[in-house]
Amino acid sequence: MLSFYKLAVFFFVFYHNKKKDMSNNTTWSSHSPKTPTKMLERALSVRRSAFADSDAGDSETSAGDESKTKRQHFSLLFTNYVSRLTHSWPCLVLCLFIVVSLTASLTFHSRGLVCVSPRDPVSRLGFLGSDGLESDFGYLGVPWCRSKHGKTVEWTSKDLLKGLEEFVPIYETRPIKNNMYGMGFDHSFGLWFIARWLKPDLMIESGAFKGHSTWVLRQAMPDIHIISITPRHPEKYLKKGPAYVDGNCTYFAGKDFVDFGSIEWGSVMKKHGINDHRRVLIFFDDHQNELKRIRQALKAGFRHLVFEDNYDTGTGDHYSLRHICDQFYIRGGGHSCFRDSDEARVREKRKHFWEKAVDIEELCGPGEAWWGVRGQMRDNFNHSNTPISYAEHFQNSRLIESILDLYWELPPVAGPSLTHQTRYDPSRAPTPIVEDGRYGLFQRLGLGRLESSVFNGYTQMVYIQISEQ
Repeated sequence: MLSFYKLAVFFFVFYHNKKKDMSNNTTWSSHSPKTPTKMLERALSVRRSAFADSDAGDSETSAGDESKTKRQHFSLLFTNYVSRLTHSWPCLVLCLFIVVSLTASLTFHSRGLVCVSPRDPVSRLGFLGSDGLESDFGYLGVPWCRSKHGKTVEWTSKDLLKGLEEFVPIYETRPIKNNMYGMGFDHSFGLWFIARWLKPDLMIESGAFKGHSTWVLRQAMPDIHIISITPRHPEKYLKKGPAYVDGNCTYFAGKDFVDFGSIEWGSVMKKHGINDHRRVLIFFDDHQNELKRIRQALKAGFRHLVFEDNYDTGTGDHYSLRHICDQFYIRGGGHSCFRDSDEARVREKRKHFWEKAVDIEELCGPGEAWWGVRGQMRDNFNHSNTPISYAEHFQNSRLIESILDLYWELPPVAGPSLTHQTRYDPSRAPTPIVEDGRYGLFQRLGLGRLESSVFNGYTQMVYIQISEQ
């Protein structure tokens, strides 16, 4: 930008000196010694002499000077106009240069602010800025459940990237292509990766729907037995379309259905030859109160749990770990129901861009209760709603912290400008495995081959380890 101003000053000084020189030349011709003046007069008298004698007689009878009324030829007018411009061309060039530069600059810097589509992730990225997707963490931070000893997972981001490269071609062979109301790609990868990493002796799932999660577990552990607990047997869906029924799976389904909390796990484990309950992985996708499920799993001696729908505060059909751990003493936790607060303004802005973003009106219930879902503890697919006080909500978080050995939320597979997802708010989620802008990596992993709709099911899947106090 500095060079532009230097160039502008150069043209201005050049043009100013040019005019000054021309002015000096004219003054020299009028007021210099007699010789140049006489030369000019002689030249003018010679040019007039040819016409002076011949037109002398007609000068009295002419109606006037014809040159003032006669229309001049176009070529003569053009020549005169160009001759006048020759003295001012530096100024014209300078003006043209300024106009072009300003136009280009305005177009470049304003392209992200024009016609922002609320459903286009690329437009959202341009509108909010390069860090706009995470710029509101101060008000909308991610509540992270605190474990007893601060333990973290063994795997790294490199392990996740390597796993993605391996899982994409597996996912493309899934029997249920359109798993509407079921798991999308993000959670399918998360469940597969966790199961393959832990290598459990037995896998239990509560909530199977059409059998997609059963298929994912089978891809991770081809030879390990699965126990599937679901009210309706997946084979019932085969009459209407694709579904998956596993041959090495025990189903508590249909007329044999028993809720997870009512099963006598001691006898079931003995039947399948499992001596250490800590070697079992349990996957919950049953939309039940997660605090209830954690208590039941802890009583049965299980340690490794995965919750598929870890709904954010103010959303969902059941009481989740996200709800429980959203506390004022947790970084990124706690909320204000004040309508003119910074949080209210941020939430209102983001509500225009993300379908599952929650504004203050949706977040806060009677008495400014923001915890859970508007001060309620939901359960059983939202069929049971129990009002809960903040004191009870606080005690629930303290209980979870006393038994929690590890808490890990699955990050989104990729940023929204790559996946074109429009649902979850990135400011309420961990940093994606493939961050926005890494288009080459996104393509190399094969993620670009997948339809954008498979990335819309992210709800903060969480893996936890629990043990007695």
